[in-house]
Amino acid sequence: MNRGDTSRRDFLKKCATGAAVLGAAGKAWPEQAMRAEGMPLLAAAEQTAAPGKSKVVIARDAMLRGTTTTVDSSRVLSLLDRAMQSFFNVDHPAEPWKKLVRPGDTVGLKINTLGGRGLSTNVQLVEAICERLQEIGIKAHDIIIWDRDTDEMDRVGFHTSTADNRVQCFGTDRIGYEDELSTFGKVGSRLSKILTQRTNVMINLPILKDHESAGVTIAMKNMYGVIHNPNKCHPNGCDPYVADVNMLPAVRSKMRITICDATTACYEGGPGFKPQYSWQENALMVSQDPVALDYTSWQIIEKKRAEKKLETLEAAGRPPRYIATAADAKHQLGTNDPRRIDLIEVSA
Repeated sequence: MNRGDTSRRDFLKKCATGAAVLGAAGKAWPEQAMRAEGMPLLAAAEQTAAPGKSKVVIARDAMLRGTTTTVDSSRVLSLLDRAMQSFFNVDHPAEPWKKLVRPGDTVGLKINTLGGRGLSTNVQLVEAICERLQEIGIKAHDIIIWDRDTDEMDRVGFHTSTADNRVQCFGTDRIGYEDELSTFGKVGSRLSKILTQRTNVMINLPILKDHESAGVTIAMKNMYGVIHNPNKCHPNGCDPYVADVNMLPAVRSKMRITICDATTACYEGGPGFKPQYSWQENALMVSQDPVALDYTSWQIIEKKRAEKKLETLEAAGRPPRYIATAADAKHQLGTNDPRRIDLIEVSA
């Protein structure tokens, strides 16, 4: 085992549980400033897709797990580099991150731990991202790994940390939600203070999986983890609620990129982990267009359902209607038109 493998493996294990959450309030990237610079509100980083298209990269590694059931940390780092370099069309592993963040930013890594150990954002992937961020000058304490609930995070291997000289790792339950509602369309929600006060950049780290009512839950629905009342946003297959949540200003202005953990995926019975309905896709998916990523992911799930002789999500009565809503004239969060999606598949 080389030194790099050891440092990544020990990274979160060394995080100690603290009594108080430390750190300055996050710095907003004002919407009007983004417009003035000609940057899309979804993400300030440059897109590198063909003109008029949204880029989605799928990077796969058939040997990601080696001979075990656990993903290999070194191969995860290599797969992440391949995905990010392909997305931004650059040669050096540091270059993609320089296009997304700058020293002094406070970066929130929004993971998904609802599915438990079998179907949550991999610790190894998060460690790899933290490693790359620190290499370009982001200080450890300016990185926050977060989700809704600290205990949920602990159960899947993310060890709570609030020490001032380490990467922060805790749930919204530690600091709460804003008092005032943020609203758009049918959504009125209080947002996590981690999003509103502790970070000025968000990187979305969802899972590729089925959902019992929404059809699928990937990039956009992972934002249900930033609001206080996701239970209120499930009627009608979560449509238009998923799209409306992603229109909330703090969500839209701080989002930079989605890196979907598709190492283990779920084609039925989600969002919880059911081994009989899961498979090892051994992939990462990258995009700055969450609609295009969700549409592409939906097609992957439908393909797997067909392989397993299951009916389509439409036939099952739960098509992911919110994807089309997110692309409509009211929301314009991205595209669900496959003719406007530049899909690039690479292998590690």
